[in-house]
Amino acid sequence: MHRADFTLHLPLLAGPAHPCSYLPDRTAINEFTVAGRLSGAEYHALMDRGFRRSGDVVYRPACPGCRECIPIRVPVGDFAPSRSHRRVLRKNRDVEITVASPRLSDEKWQVYASYLAAMHDGTMSDDREGLEEFLYQSPTSTLEMVYRIEGKVVAAGIVDVCPEALSSVYFYFDPLHARRSLGIFGALKEIEECRRRQIPYWYIGYYIRDCRRMNYKAQFQPCELLDENGHWRRS
Repeated sequence: MHRADFTLHLPLLAGPAHPCSYLPDRTAINEFTVAGRLSGAEYHALMDRGFRRSGDVVYRPACPGCRECIPIRVPVGDFAPSRSHRRVLRKNRDVEITVASPRLSDEKWQVYASYLAAMHDGTMSDDREGLEEFLYQSPTSTLEMVYRIEGKVVAAGIVDVCPEALSSVYFYFDPLHARRSLGIFGALKEIEECRRRQIPYWYIGYYIRDCRRMNYKAQFQPCELLDENGHWRRS
């Protein structure tokens, strides 16, 4: 089966309507499926149709009359870090990075709980079982990039691996190190990992123009947005 045709045979379910997490006074609906095991090529095909994953669930927004959540990716070969990006890299020269299979530990869980408490609105659970299901269970090939200072975990990023893309699933960091801009640092290191593996694209989820938590992604230039016809267009 052709990679693009694979997505046409998924049984999709409509999730319940809920308050939008990104834009005020809006109602959101996702369509989703529990995918089972996915090859990297199959998951890439899903991303090229606007899907993302959360644990074992693959979903995409299906909000009537709204298309503010736009999939975004970066063509790695054309990316050049900006002046501010280079400052972030210099600021974090002492950070040690390891890349391996995802493995949850008490130390990472504590960093995650601190991150949610400082950076989110309290709607996401910080219990260990929820973190395991959300990030550390995966239907596809996944790696974890762990960031340490003097041996102590200060951040971690979960990244899915496809033949032609790395997909950034989630990144969390210790808020005590917020001045280091570890989120931006992690993004730059994921792009570097793409280059090391000779992978041409870095996928970063959804870009939402009017949401500060989501519109920062456009700073990684050049970038491409997925249009309504399923074509990637350079922004």
